[in-house]
Amino acid sequence: MSRRPGLTALLPGLMALLAASPAPAEMAGGWRERLDWPPAMELSHVLVQTGLYTDHFSPDPDHTNNQQLMAVELHNPELWFTGLARFKNSFGQDSHYLYVGRELPIWESGDTRVRAKLTAGALHGYRGEYRDKIPFNRHEVAPAILPTVGASWKRLEADLIVFGAAGLMVTAGWRF
Repeated sequence: MSRRPGLTALLPGLMALLAASPAPAEMAGGWRERLDWPPAMELSHVLVQTGLYTDHFSPDPDHTNNQQLMAVELHNPELWFTGLARFKNSFGQDSHYLYVGRELPIWESGDTRVRAKLTAGALHGYRGEYRDKIPFNRHEVAPAILPTVGASWKRLEADLIVFGAAGLMVTAGWRF
């Protein structure tokens, strides 16, 4: 059985983070209150995005970096959102990602904001010989979790999205 040295190296940091976290008794309210759960069914804005740049960490001759991404996200005032993205996957196949997510504010000054986003959803489109290129791709649908760091200025937004251990993508969008 092979061990992953990367996971072992992370354990001391994770333990320190847990030790520094407040105990449940010290936290005000339950997890639902801290997450504003359930989210309000109210629309604050719509974000339309496109992909600007893609890079694979371990390039393969079959990879394409032209994803032709188009995405629409519906955001509520409590920083929850849902979205649908249409793109060409790393192997040029039409693909879709249906997801929900949460914005996590990091810094704000005037019209400029820096924030993280975390999405989770269903990824569809890896077929044929490329079906096993993503984990858990049963029936050509796989679960996906994508972390994002981004910034916005007025109605313009830009994001750096890391897609697993495969690569990263830079997107830009406009808020309506």
